[in-house]
Amino acid sequence: MAAKDYGNGRSPRRPVWRRAAHPSPPHETPAPARGTAAARPSADPAGIVQSALYQDGVRVSSPDTLAETYRVLRSQPSGMAWIGLARPTERELHSLAEEFDLHPLAVEDAMEAHQRPKLERYGDTLFVVLRAARYLDAPEEVDFAELHVFVGPDFVITVRHGAAPDLSAVRRRMEETPELLKLGPEAVLYAILDAVVDGYAPVVAGVQNDIDEIETEVFRGDPEVSRRIYELSREMVEFQRATRPLVGMLHGLMAGFSKYGTDEELQRYLRDVADHVTHISERVDGFRQALTEILTVNATLVTQQQNAEMRALAEAGFEQNEEIKKISSWAAILFAPTLVGTIYGMNFDHMPELHWVYGYPFAILLMAVVCTSLYVVFKRRDWL
Repeated sequence: MAAKDYGNGRSPRRPVWRRAAHPSPPHETPAPARGTAAARPSADPAGIVQSALYQDGVRVSSPDTLAETYRVLRSQPSGMAWIGLARPTERELHSLAEEFDLHPLAVEDAMEAHQRPKLERYGDTLFVVLRAARYLDAPEEVDFAELHVFVGPDFVITVRHGAAPDLSAVRRRMEETPELLKLGPEAVLYAILDAVVDGYAPVVAGVQNDIDEIETEVFRGDPEVSRRIYELSREMVEFQRATRPLVGMLHGLMAGFSKYGTDEELQRYLRDVADHVTHISERVDGFRQALTEILTVNATLVTQQQNAEMRALAEAGFEQNEEIKKISSWAAILFAPTLVGTIYGMNFDHMPELHWVYGYPFAILLMAVVCTSLYVVFKRRDWL
């Protein structure tokens, strides 16, 4: 890609990774300040979040528009522009592409979003896609957002499609450490990568807590736990898609240390970020495996519970059948004398047994014989 001539004595574009002279401070992520222009709500309107020009690590200008940013940058031969956008319009992205020679494919990706994490180099410009994550305590779920970063010799452009990460905190951190910021765009990229990776730690802690709760619910027999396991498993799939490519991206950056003359101290910090990403990726893989095992255990417990319930129902049905047998047997036994008594209670004139001297003893004997016979039959069949 040919270098642009900005005029006014502006030097040609330099390699993306400049040599760093000073180490950066320890990792820290300050909380976003309330009431400041840099702090924005979770749902940012489309457009510029913040634009600033830096000279030797110190902010020298805060333009309100892209046109003003271009003008000030052209007048600063050794300055660096850091432009933050949230859900930008197509017009804004095309303006940036024309000014900074951004590749059309990268601009298209930044405009459409929904990209996988990746790192691509277009001439002297790096295009980085990151998936940030944050843990929402109230619904106990993981929220993902997409971040696109253009890194050039004298500019950094961030395009956010979501609330995370809090780049205003990254900007404040860098401005509070000018010795790190004056290293240029590569130091800003490092800070952004570090912020995204540090943002994964609370998510890992929240997911670990959710898994512990799920294990308790599984053995408690909560009927809603299967749905929770499934939803958390889907979130871990998204988490894997965010972290796994990042490992390869950082190793790709480290592979270019010698070629682009990256300062040794900055190399150490990038390796530290790579170590953190690798650790996070391994934890996420462990979470997916744990959730798979928990789902299997839950299915086994549900099957056992269903079998126990079926056995209980079968036993209850058997007991009911036994009771019905007894009731039916006694009903049949009692029905025999009732039938005899009913027949001889009709009092018709032409019933010879009514005037028989032995009619009454015969009827009593008949009732006794029938009842005894039925009792013996039912007893032999274990109905009584």
